[in-house]
Amino acid sequence: MATIVKPLPDHLFRVHDESAEMRWEAMSGQGYHTPIDRFFVRNHTFSPLIDVTTWRLRLHGAGIRCPREFGYAELRAMPSRTYDVAIECAGNGRRFYGTQQHDAAPGTQWGLGAIGVARWRGVPLRHLLQEAGIRREAVDVLPSGLDAPFEDYGHVRRPLPVEKAMDDVLVAYEMNGEPLPPDHGFPVRLVVPGWVGIASIKWLGDMEISTKKLFTPWNTVFYADVTTNPVKSAFELAWNARLPLGGPLVLHGRSWSGHGRIVRVEVSFDGGLSWREAEHHGHHLVGAWLPWHVGWAPRRTGRYMLMARATDETGATQPLFTPRHPFGYHFDAVVQHPIHVVIG
Repeated sequence: MATIVKPLPDHLFRVHDESAEMRWEAMSGQGYHTPIDRFFVRNHTFSPLIDVTTWRLRLHGAGIRCPREFGYAELRAMPSRTYDVAIECAGNGRRFYGTQQHDAAPGTQWGLGAIGVARWRGVPLRHLLQEAGIRREAVDVLPSGLDAPFEDYGHVRRPLPVEKAMDDVLVAYEMNGEPLPPDHGFPVRLVVPGWVGIASIKWLGDMEISTKKLFTPWNTVFYADVTTNPVKSAFELAWNARLPLGGPLVLHGRSWSGHGRIVRVEVSFDGGLSWREAEHHGHHLVGAWLPWHVGWAPRRTGRYMLMARATDETGATQPLFTPRHPFGYHFDAVVQHPIHVVIG
């Protein structure tokens, strides 16, 4: 589990055995990107402190012609790209298998806060692979982290198919305009758009390029057959938030999908009996989330169940129920968010 480098304020995070989940109410009033001090933290061991002057990224394997090593300054001198990308833990929403569907799954009991969107800057991975002379026969790229080995499984590492590696993967050294903090992969991490967070290896130090399929505990024992994140939505509200009666309210939230941009968001104030389309902007932000808002004027005090469901450009819409995953991954059902309307 994660070791947090410095104490995390309770109003920004919930801590699960030292993993840090963003509180959605802490995103209220924020801009498009998740501030670094609110970005969730999930590590398998602890955040290493790496000496950037001696750090190297090593590329090797049968899938390249010229094994290479790149230093930090060398990477920063290369042509860079900047992407707005969401990183989300595969287990985001896991606790709702138990609390909402009454069929609990093992693992960190995340709500919906194991996600963040940042502006990442770095070098496209395809550029480094081309520098190393990638072969036509290349099949998989295996990035490995420099954090401590996890139990008896070794360093965190998970293969990527070469097609994805050559497409939109970034070797990132900046997050929201700043060098990566230790908890988020300093000096360099992968950013793999649309895929589960485990693919975006932090503290990157080694990449094997293979001419055959590769297997590690992180695509066999853990996260087997888990790649692209599904559609999800969240309100920028505390759980059991207290909202005042009298006058119209404007509720805000965000929706996202690993498969592409969100095209529609609907909100229910009566537990799913009726739905109203939310207003939103930002269709051009394909790879990240979509902020939205909706007006509401409750007529009475009491407990309400808010629900939001999104549809992405592939036509995938959040269901009301999702089959239980044995490891609690990919909970994509509409979440029932309780709030209380009170006087004053």
